[in-house]
Amino acid sequence: MLLRPFGRTGKSVSAIGCGGMRFPEDEGVDACADIAVRANDAGVNYFDTAPLYGRSEEILGRAFRRMRNPWYVSTKSLAKDGQTLRQDLETSLRRLGVDRIHFFHIWCVMSMEMFEQRLAGGVIDAARKAMDEGLIEHLCLSTHQPGREIADMVRLGIFEGVTLGYNVLNFPFREHGVRAAAAGGLGVVTMNPLGGGLLPRHRERFRFLDGLGGSAVDAALRFNLSHPEIACALVGFSSVSQVDDAVRAVDRFRPFTPAELEDLEDRIPDAFDAVCTTCGYCLPCPEDVPIPKLMDAFNLSVLDGETENVLRRMKGHWGIDPEAADRCTECGECEVRCTQNLPIRERIARIREFARERTPQE
Repeated sequence: MLLRPFGRTGKSVSAIGCGGMRFPEDEGVDACADIAVRANDAGVNYFDTAPLYGRSEEILGRAFRRMRNPWYVSTKSLAKDGQTLRQDLETSLRRLGVDRIHFFHIWCVMSMEMFEQRLAGGVIDAARKAMDEGLIEHLCLSTHQPGREIADMVRLGIFEGVTLGYNVLNFPFREHGVRAAAAGGLGVVTMNPLGGGLLPRHRERFRFLDGLGGSAVDAALRFNLSHPEIACALVGFSSVSQVDDAVRAVDRFRPFTPAELEDLEDRIPDAFDAVCTTCGYCLPCPEDVPIPKLMDAFNLSVLDGETENVLRRMKGHWGIDPEAADRCTECGECEVRCTQNLPIRERIARIREFARERTPQE
C-alpha cells in the first residue's frame, strides 16, 4: 500500500483510508468489522469514524482488537462548548476501546460564523487540554466550507490536519483550501472521492472520466491521489469486495500529468454538484422527512431523467412511499445545512409532482 506523510506530524498514512460511514446496516457488528480488518490486512492504516455514523465506532473498536498491522483512528465532535467536547471524546474512547485518538476533528464546520462560535465556546481549549493529557495526538478540522474559507481557518495555526470533500465532481469548490492546507504543513484527507458511490454506479453519465483508463474507482481515486497535497482519500466500504477494488486501484495508480489534469478539468460539467452524495448533514428534519433517501432517489432524475425510477427506488430500495415527501413544510433548515447547496425543497416538491403524475412500475 502506498504511504504518504500526514503533514508535519511525522506519521505516514495509507493513500486510501477506511471511511466508517457506509458499513451495511443489515449486517452484524462482527461482519462489518471483517470489512475493516480486510482493509488493514491490505495495508490500510487510516480509519475514520464519528459518533453519529451509526454503529461505526463500535464496529471499528471491534475491528481494532483483531488487526495485525499498525493503524490510526480518526473521530470527531460536533460540540459547541468545551465541556461537551470532552464528553464526546470520552464516549468515543470508550466505544472504540482505545486510550487515545490519533486524529481528533472539530467536526462539520459549515460556516465561518459556526467556526467562531466553536472558538468562543472553548472547544479548542478543551481539545488542547486533552492533548496535554495524552488523549488526543493531533487536532484536526473537518469542514465543508469553500476553499478560500478553508484557507482562512488553516492559516490560524490551530490544526495539524483537515478533512474535506474533494472529488472530480466538486474539486473547483475546494482546491484553494487543499493547496493552502498543504502549504501550511497540514495533512489533507479527502472524503467522498467517489462522489458517495455515484461515480462507480453511473460511469456512463460522467463522460469526463472517459479515456482515463480502468474502472470509475480507478479514475476517481487516481484523480485525488494525483494531487501531492492529499495524504489520504477516504473510501466508505460496504463489503470486502469494495475493499479489494479500491486496493487494486491504488496498486495500479499512476499520477496524472499536469496536461492530463488540465484536460480533465476542461471536461468537468458545469453542474458538478448537481447530485446528492447522501452525506446526511441535512438532518435532523423537524418533520422527520427522510431527506437523504429522497435526494438519493432524485439523483436518478438528475442522472437519467426517468421519473419512474425515482419512485421505484424510493419504494424498492428505501421502503418509503411518496407520501414521505408530503411532510415537508419547506422550512429550509435542510438547505442551510446542505454541504452541496442543493435546492432540496424544490426537489422534494418535484417528487410530489412525480407521485401525482406517475405510478411506479412494479
